[in-house]
Amino acid sequence: MAEGGTTLEYTPTWVVAVVCTVFVVISLAVERFLHYLGKLLKKKNQKPLFEALQKIKEELMLLGFISLLLTVFQGRITSICISEKLANKWLPCKNKSDATGTAHFQAFFSFFPGGSARRLLAESSDSASSCSKGKVPILSTTALHHLHIFIFVLACVHVVFCALTILFGSAKIRQWKHWEDSVSNKEYDIEEAKSSKVTHVHDHDFIKNRFRGIGKNFYLMGWVHSFFKQFYGSINKSDYITLRLGFIMTHCRGNPKFNFHKYMMRALEADFKKVVGISWYLWIFVVVFLLLNVAGWHAYFWIAFIPFILLLAVGTKLEHIIIQLAHEVAEKHVAVEGDLVVQPSDDHFWFHRPRIVLILIHIILFQNSFELAFFFWIWVQYGFDSCIMGEVGYIIPRLIIGAFIQFVCSYSTLPLYAIVTQMGSSFKKAIFDEHIQEGLVGWAKQAKKKTVLRKAANGSSQVGHKEDSPGAVLLTKIGSERSTTEERKAGEISQENYP
Repeated sequence: MAEGGTTLEYTPTWVVAVVCTVFVVISLAVERFLHYLGKLLKKKNQKPLFEALQKIKEELMLLGFISLLLTVFQGRITSICISEKLANKWLPCKNKSDATGTAHFQAFFSFFPGGSARRLLAESSDSASSCSKGKVPILSTTALHHLHIFIFVLACVHVVFCALTILFGSAKIRQWKHWEDSVSNKEYDIEEAKSSKVTHVHDHDFIKNRFRGIGKNFYLMGWVHSFFKQFYGSINKSDYITLRLGFIMTHCRGNPKFNFHKYMMRALEADFKKVVGISWYLWIFVVVFLLLNVAGWHAYFWIAFIPFILLLAVGTKLEHIIIQLAHEVAEKHVAVEGDLVVQPSDDHFWFHRPRIVLILIHIILFQNSFELAFFFWIWVQYGFDSCIMGEVGYIIPRLIIGAFIQFVCSYSTLPLYAIVTQMGSSFKKAIFDEHIQEGLVGWAKQAKKKTVLRKAANGSSQVGHKEDSPGAVLLTKIGSERSTTEERKAGEISQENYP
């Protein structure tokens, strides 16, 4: 049965061939581009960025699978019928007279000649043939097609916005490179460091800029200062040098010229592959938003405040962690000998987990991408005057909030995250070069494998000790003693250095 158009049985073969050729060429071009981009990243030893590219490919594969499901089950979905009364509840647009629950979708492709009429014909044909009187399809062909396109646009916008955020944030962090060079180029003499003069703690620039005093009033002022500090000069030279020295003295004391800036950039690139993906809890947010996008509720406007509030909270918390580090030194010491050293700790972070900050940044970027993607998609599909778009009084603040989030997250929050999250109790695996990382991971896996085999051997020897030979028991004990050290070190690597 023909549904609103000619089937392949009566379509010219040259038309089918041309259309297939165009789509195949475009698909192959994109695939080759991603392939050569991956080879280029591997050639330049950019493994974190290469893994991020692999994550993007996974997202594209997921979108392709969603597209396939929507296409294959399109007929069955549109054949499901519900009552007109139920279809007229919770509509994105207020229903007009003689309109159905899917009437607001009819504007799609209206800027193409004959596009809207063709889809209207197909939709009326489907409704008449599959649903009885008083009932309508649960989702029209046009609405299903719109949903299909929106999911694809959302994923693309999210990837692009995350890439821009990392790009601008990395550019900001690279401006700190001259601070790293100014410190690492100095000659470091241990004897000279030991004989350094004693300095009053309040004479250090780091304490002057960050220490607010002791007491409840000063504690409150510390939070207020942290809130406003994230918008201007979030990190200065004294902050960078002090945090860098605290990290080195805690995690790599034997290497005073450790390139902290390079390590920080590698860690940020490794986190990028986690941010660029769309996790399951983000898809839940999409479903909830689509559910609450009811006419008159202005859900798209109120939801815009979620990433805005989270962004301000994360930026304030990161700035306050630096203040906490300064307070610890100022409260414990009156004077210090040599350079000022802070003590990194997980206790300064929410729930003692620095990784929560990355999850919140992931949510912020996705929700902001969702807001802007939804706005531009509605604008292109239905026009600026569409009822789904809402009133101008709600649109303008929403766009301003989206632009503000993108700017602040790129130039303030992300650089803050890159340096402050290094003030945890453990370091990240980016501290090692690629070949050392692979060697340590392999060593840890081998040690764990030996542990499993040893436990299995101990269990079998206890169950059937009468059948075991003394030589087998002796070998088991020897293996247990030799692997004790490896097991302990492997546990430290897997639990602390590889969170």
